[in-house]
Amino acid sequence: MKDYIEAYVDWLVNRKKSSKNTVEAYKRDLLQFIIYMESLNINRIEDIKSSHINSYINYLESNNKSPASISRQISSLKTFFNFLIKKKIIDTNPFFDVKPIKFKKKIPTILTVEEVERLLEQPDLSSLNGIRDKAILELLYATGLKVSELVNLDVQDIDFEIGFVKCCSDYKERVIPLGKMALRALENYVKNARSKFVDGVTDQKALFVNFKGERITRQACWKIIKKYAKKASINKTITPNTLRHSFALHLIENGADLKSVQDMLGNVDMSSIQKYVVLTKNKIKEVYNRTHPRA
Repeated sequence: MKDYIEAYVDWLVNRKKSSKNTVEAYKRDLLQFIIYMESLNINRIEDIKSSHINSYINYLESNNKSPASISRQISSLKTFFNFLIKKKIIDTNPFFDVKPIKFKKKIPTILTVEEVERLLEQPDLSSLNGIRDKAILELLYATGLKVSELVNLDVQDIDFEIGFVKCCSDYKERVIPLGKMALRALENYVKNARSKFVDGVTDQKALFVNFKGERITRQACWKIIKKYAKKASINKTITPNTLRHSFALHLIENGADLKSVQDMLGNVDMSSIQKYVVLTKNKIKEVYNRTHPRA
């Protein structure tokens, strides 16, 4: 069965042009599924039935896997079996008889505008790391980029003259405008910090680098965000996507249309940004209940 996974991975890389992170996540999910199937003495892909998939889902739930993790694994399996059908390796998709799983949607952590401003004020602009970190935070909030997208940016992806960033995720390109503050922070970083980080390093295209002149990692960005959130005394559970969520909600609260926000986030499914609409409505209701004399 592992041979089919390798064929699928090859298809993702060479035909679908999926990103390295996406391919690695799919492969990891599928290998875990195959190991479980083998524990049930299922050794042929053709023998996998919907009952086995339901058993696997129950196994994930019993091991306290998060709804997001289970949803991702189900998505990986569905696309894998669709690939097998397309290649005529199997005749029917066992997911046809698997009942959809309904998870309670988790409301994302959102920072207030005041909290964002406090966060962005924390980096020490008298240090090279502080100049870089300021640019990272400003860019995340100004564009709604995922951290994984940000670390993959090259210097050439920033148009300093017009004020745009070009982002390529899963080989789907989108262009996002940059605000004055983000553009100013980026210009300061490229001119006064990055140039020193990459001094002596040849052919480094990465926009954000560490003190060795190497492309910065997602883990490093995560630590940067956590560090400054603590410094700003923000007592919320901060995740790498917190600034992305805050970016989207603040745009909608200030009148941005959903389609424009969708385009900037790079979401294919319109329903994926409905959570921000719900949050906006909840805030309006809260303000109404607090301020209307007859609420």
